[in-house]
Amino acid sequence: MEIQVLGPLCAAVNGDSIVPTAGKPRQVLALLALYPGRVVPVPTLMEEIWGTELPQSAMTTLQTYIMQLRRYLGTAMGPDAPGAAKNVLATRHGGYLLQIPPESVDVHTYERLVAEGQEAFDEGEDERAARCFGEALALWHGPALVDVGLGPVLAIEVTRLEESRLVTTERRIDADLRLGRHVELIAELTDLIARHPQHEGLHAQAMLALYRSGRQASALNVYRKLREGLKNELGVEPSPQLQRLHQAMLAVDPELDVVAGPRRGSTFDRYAA
Repeated sequence: MEIQVLGPLCAAVNGDSIVPTAGKPRQVLALLALYPGRVVPVPTLMEEIWGTELPQSAMTTLQTYIMQLRRYLGTAMGPDAPGAAKNVLATRHGGYLLQIPPESVDVHTYERLVAEGQEAFDEGEDERAARCFGEALALWHGPALVDVGLGPVLAIEVTRLEESRLVTTERRIDADLRLGRHVELIAELTDLIARHPQHEGLHAQAMLALYRSGRQASALNVYRKLREGLKNELGVEPSPQLQRLHQAMLAVDPELDVVAGPRRGSTFDRYAA
């Protein structure tokens, strides 16, 4: 079985989809897929489907959804595997679990690659870090669970995953900056700061990429626009780190041109107090 949650929900056995069309069974499958090999308690499944307003028939209805999912599984697994659906989508005391390897779900491959990339980044192995982060991000096919109605439990998981995606993107760009790929990053960073107009880390990266590409005025303009936005919308100044980066650019600090270097940390780390 292969399951994709980093984008539209996809789950297939022997090439046949086992994703139900009805919304609530899709939620059940998505939640079980996020925890392969682990029991998801019945109360958690009910909270995802109905929130705090549980109908009287909640338990019976949940069991019906599980039966529907097993029917999809059984059809895909074929007549040569009688009863196998109950072994894959198993009942345990207090809950249900999908008995599949974690690597069958794209989110677990993603998180493994992110961990490997972070380890390489911390060790100053920038080529390996950029490669691992890039492979992790390539697993995404749009917003997580974009075609699944989100209850309170899945909403938290999707928020966590989307935040991880942004952090991973930022880390990959840090590794690319340390490798001297500033010119290649300008277009991507221009798009990112437009999408995240208050994200200081991305703005710092955009400033550095522009500055190292010989575009000091454009780098300073990125800072100016961010500062205006923060003051007008939140009444705050940019962080001390970003202010120090700005001052370094005004002073044409030769340290700004230093690209490589073991364990230099992120763009922000260099300007921390």
